[in-house]
Amino acid sequence: MGKSIFWLITILLVFQDSGSIGAQNQAEGKKLYATYCSSCHGDNGKGDGPASKAFPVKAGDHTNGTIMNNVSDKFLFEIISKGGGTVGKSTFMPAWGNQLGEKQINDLIAYIRSIADPPYKAPEK
Repeated sequence: MGKSIFWLITILLVFQDSGSIGAQNQAEGKKLYATYCSSCHGDNGKGDGPASKAFPVKAGDHTNGTIMNNVSDKFLFEIISKGGGTVGKSTFMPAWGNQLGEKQINDLIAYIRSIADPPYKAPEK
């Protein structure tokens, strides 16, 4: 019996680390945002990062809930992991899927959702 519980806990921890189990973490998402997103989208997500000044179009404003609340988590996952060009958006948005894992991207999405105004309300299931 003791070995069974050990293996069950071990399996659950492995799945949690891979992002299959466990909630999104906004605090981790905020750290990732500062590292990977703020140079273009700005420290506060308004699309005014220093690198964005060289773009022919403004970087996305993640605080604009009117726009952000109308896009799905799946869309956000695709644009973060595969880049803007794959979803019909600016090709200046790079693909981060080679640097970030599924859990990290979901943490980023949780943080992005937390800065939208008006606040994001998940669709009812």
